[in-house]
Amino acid sequence: MAAAAFEFYPHFSPRNPVARSKSRRTPIPFPGHRASYVAGRCTDIRAKCALQTGRFSFDVASEMQLKARGFMGMRKTKLVCTIGPACCSEEQLERLAMEGMNIARLNMCHSTREWHRNAIQAIRRLNEEKGFCISVMIDTAGSDFPMLNHGSASSIKTEDGSLWLFTTQKLDGSPFTIQVSAEGFSEGILVGDELVIDGGMATFEVVEKIENDLHCRCTNPGLLLPQAKLSFWRNGKLVTWNTTLHALKAKDWKDIDFGIAEGVDFISISFVNDASDIKHLKSYLSSRSVEFTGVLAKIESLKSLEHLQDIIEASDGIIIARGDLGVQVSLEEIPAIQLKITQLCRQLNKPVIVASQLLESMVEYPIPTRAEVADVSEGVRQYADGLMLSGESAIGLFAEKALSVMKITSEQMELSSRRELCQSFIYQPLLAESSVGKIAEQICKSAVEMANNLGVDAIFVYTKRGQMASLLSRNRPNPPIFAFTDDAGARKAMTLLWGVFPLETYFSDDMESNFEEITRLLKVRGCLKLGDLILVVCDSDVGGFDVLPLFQSIQIRAIV
Repeated sequence: MAAAAFEFYPHFSPRNPVARSKSRRTPIPFPGHRASYVAGRCTDIRAKCALQTGRFSFDVASEMQLKARGFMGMRKTKLVCTIGPACCSEEQLERLAMEGMNIARLNMCHSTREWHRNAIQAIRRLNEEKGFCISVMIDTAGSDFPMLNHGSASSIKTEDGSLWLFTTQKLDGSPFTIQVSAEGFSEGILVGDELVIDGGMATFEVVEKIENDLHCRCTNPGLLLPQAKLSFWRNGKLVTWNTTLHALKAKDWKDIDFGIAEGVDFISISFVNDASDIKHLKSYLSSRSVEFTGVLAKIESLKSLEHLQDIIEASDGIIIARGDLGVQVSLEEIPAIQLKITQLCRQLNKPVIVASQLLESMVEYPIPTRAEVADVSEGVRQYADGLMLSGESAIGLFAEKALSVMKITSEQMELSSRRELCQSFIYQPLLAESSVGKIAEQICKSAVEMANNLGVDAIFVYTKRGQMASLLSRNRPNPPIFAFTDDAGARKAMTLLWGVFPLETYFSDDMESNFEEITRLLKVRGCLKLGDLILVVCDSDVGGFDVLPLFQSIQIRAIV
């Protein structure tokens, strides 16, 4: 069993030999390492040389934010941008990265794989050449949910009382005609039923049915976006189809193979029905790649809500797709569902992203509505790991401004929550089955409590796979979490975690040396200053010897 060491060094200095002799500990190994002692010594030398020469990866936007705003001014909520025609050039992507984009989402419903490949390569160049740490997510298309084609690349407006034809026939240029992607979409639909676009963006009443075609009158005018989804309602209840929405189709598997080949960091699955969809994809990924790829489940159907906990447990994260969910669930239910999902994800230690229509008006207008700003703030207040822009960034006229609004709103809400002591304490069951895992959970819980009570400036965690960083994030500490790893894949995976700023570096077998060199580099770069109080947590998977983990520790270090 691992033993926890709780240590306090009020006057620690890397140059102080007394402090160094007190804090010297046996190196902390990670399970499964099979390197020899000689190989371990070589790794130790290479790591130390790499650190001394400044090979140390810190996201340039995060570093600038730290220098400008200090530790407590760093934004903890992660921002996801959907990449589309409005923001796909290298210059536009770089501006989004500087504005705080953490994850770039590519919707495989749109554009060609070659287009997506170019976008991925552009993001990779930003990471490699400009010093950013942006993860890439691809989003599969999923089911045959009926979608609309109105023949325009941008949105069109409907007028109150206007008559429209909904048909599966190809468009012939006739006005007020919309092509529906799914054959049999009108099966079982009656005159008088309500046709709802994207959960309420526009509403029509069915006035005539001729074979498979529907003639409808607009009763609630609004915007028809490209590839909008439709649903039918009767007497206030959803009219369900007899067909099951499939999470993965033949095209999706080809897109997944494309994502594996391009080395994407996350794959999100649309219209997940139950946990088997997630497990199937994870098994497929493990058989085709040694690199870890996170699998995110999109919650956007009644079926997924019925199996919510199983889906969360099986996945590596959740996206609350409120737009598509709102097609099948009445509007007034969405806020409670969002809160339930965010809290359950936190209890189960899985990151959660709130998505869809957060700043929808900014697709066309430079300023959001006050209600949209309040919606963004509520996602932050619920401690969601991330917030996502969809059409606002992909096809909107003000992509960069929308991201800026989301960033400053998140920062302000985080600051207000701390001032009002609105820290969200929820019941967190022990998740681990092994003794070592249970100890890690309790250490992280205690570490966050100590960090908040002592008012430390930052939390440093040394982790190989990101597990301890995830457990610290679960407890939502006031100070930011700097997660040091020597694994590039783990670093990208941690970009999704609330409050975690992942840095790639090189570990030696001596964790004391690691801390000394990292603090030296941070001081040189102006990120640490005298008097900063750092809480240090070390994961049991860090080290270089073929032995079981001996201990995990919490240490308080004052930079002098």
